[in-house]
Amino acid sequence: MKVLTHTLRLAGVAAALAAALPAHAGADDTLIAARDAFRGGDLAKLARLGEDLPANYPLKNYPAYWLAWKALDKNDDAQVISFLAQTPESLSADRIRNEWLKKLGMRENWTAFAEEWKKLPEESRDEESRCYGQLLQLRQGEKPADLNRFLDGKPAPDGCTRLIEGAYARGLLDQDWLWRRTRLLLAGNFVTQARQLAADTQLPLDNAALNKPASATSATPGGQEAMLYDIVRKAKTNIDGASIELLRVGSELSPDRTGFGWGQLALLSARKQQAGQALQWFERADPKQLTADQWEWWARSALRLEQWAQLDAIIRKMPAEVGARPAWRYWLGRSLQQQGKPNEASPLFSQASVGHNYYALLSLEELGNSLSSSASKTGPSQADIDKMKTDPAVRRSLALLNIAEIYTKPEFRTDAQREWRWAMRGRNDMELLAAAEIARKENFYDMAIYSAERTKEEHDFSLRYLTPYREVTQKYAGQLDIDDAWVYGLIRQESRFITMARSGVGASGLMQLMPATAKWAAKKIGLTHFAVNDIDTNVQLGTWYLRYVLDNLSGNMVMATAAYNAGPSRARAWQADRTLDGVIYAETIPFSETRDYVQKVMANAAYYSSTFGHANISLKKRMGVVPSR
Repeated sequence: MKVLTHTLRLAGVAAALAAALPAHAGADDTLIAARDAFRGGDLAKLARLGEDLPANYPLKNYPAYWLAWKALDKNDDAQVISFLAQTPESLSADRIRNEWLKKLGMRENWTAFAEEWKKLPEESRDEESRCYGQLLQLRQGEKPADLNRFLDGKPAPDGCTRLIEGAYARGLLDQDWLWRRTRLLLAGNFVTQARQLAADTQLPLDNAALNKPASATSATPGGQEAMLYDIVRKAKTNIDGASIELLRVGSELSPDRTGFGWGQLALLSARKQQAGQALQWFERADPKQLTADQWEWWARSALRLEQWAQLDAIIRKMPAEVGARPAWRYWLGRSLQQQGKPNEASPLFSQASVGHNYYALLSLEELGNSLSSSASKTGPSQADIDKMKTDPAVRRSLALLNIAEIYTKPEFRTDAQREWRWAMRGRNDMELLAAAEIARKENFYDMAIYSAERTKEEHDFSLRYLTPYREVTQKYAGQLDIDDAWVYGLIRQESRFITMARSGVGASGLMQLMPATAKWAAKKIGLTHFAVNDIDTNVQLGTWYLRYVLDNLSGNMVMATAAYNAGPSRARAWQADRTLDGVIYAETIPFSETRDYVQKVMANAAYYSSTFGHANISLKKRMGVVPSR
């Protein structure tokens, strides 16, 4: 019965979508066949099907777009030029131009690159095309900005590697900088990329010693790097043994290498929540070589132990761009409060309270304000909505959504999302709210939220915090006696209300249930036959599991939220040996994804609670206190 209900609901959604668009059923079939031809490499069929599409079909240019992708693979500049000449300003034109620019940069066709670079909006440039753009600047005698962004320990695409090499060749980067990037790559186990950078810049990295670190000698810079690499690698499984080794050979290494080693060991220790040890090792680290991630974990280590004066000092020493983040404005304010300096804390809370995010809400509360009913609601006029409906990118997006829903083709939904995001660029608040209302009516909930969240002055929180499927969610939340605002906060973060949502690891539906979890929960409540993507079933199983983890984690909502994302055993492992402020517990979760998830779910719950007219519970009170192990 539930499967039938879900099928009927989807049919209703599809009917509503179809009614909002011209009847192009035959054209949709042709476009699906064209995509299949594109994937299968049948370019003749793809071209033929493209010609068969009617001129007024919103997705008429998609077969030509797919042909242009194939032309890029063959370095067929003529076909790419033809496509761009015939295609008006659009997502497809920007994506093709961005990829073509990378090809031109790789081939060092700088004349064509310079001409096309001016035509690509900043928002459509990815990291690699930006690097080629900076390489063009370099060739024109200009100094590229922010080369230190590559001191983050992450591998870079080809264009960025070429930029680094070019900047070094022109004296804008020195060998010490190259060694820093190389050792960061080695610390992240990106050994191939480290070797390649060294080879391309004639950096004397000892490849033989990297293969057999026991044979490394401290007599050469390359040998020292191999010794350091070996210590950092060992620390991932035996951090105490690695620290003993670093103490033993530290005098044989240059001070910058020793300082780097302590910084890496400190980071690993901090992520293991061995805060006291981490603080000692961070003090031995070379602050000039610390990444933003290391600075933040240094601060989190002091926070975990509630060493407020030390936290204050660490935040003040952070690089300006890191210390200016809302998180550290908020925590610096908290540290000043704890040190009896409320007058110094207030301006920091004011800075962090801008916006509607987790730290903004916490900061607002510290200033003595609370989240009242959903902020000012200002609606667009019908004329605004009608005008937005005629936007070509919006029409393309809804046409793609129509195909995704009617034909159960999730890949077309991805294209619909891309078109929608592209259409929202440069919009004013009323246009964004008009778009959000259109998306809401089309059940395109994730993009309704996307548009509503981008407003700067005029806000409609009923669109930011949508409440579809309220009847089913209230039913199961009520049966299990859990806060429906919390359930909505979790669904909003998990799936953005996309019923067909499926994660890269296989989680499905509104509440993103893993297959094994869904099967286990269904068995527990006596469901023998079920479809995990059925809305009713998904919410039933998801809320039951949420209640289960809540009951097994001392009734603590913050821990249960962490457990829903990362598993109950991890949520328990992250408890301290004393009671801990829930905001500190969340801040010191070692997994970035889970930390962000918990913070967003709990902030969402606060907003939903306000929307639902529940008792006015502050976010800080919701975060509560996490019991000791």
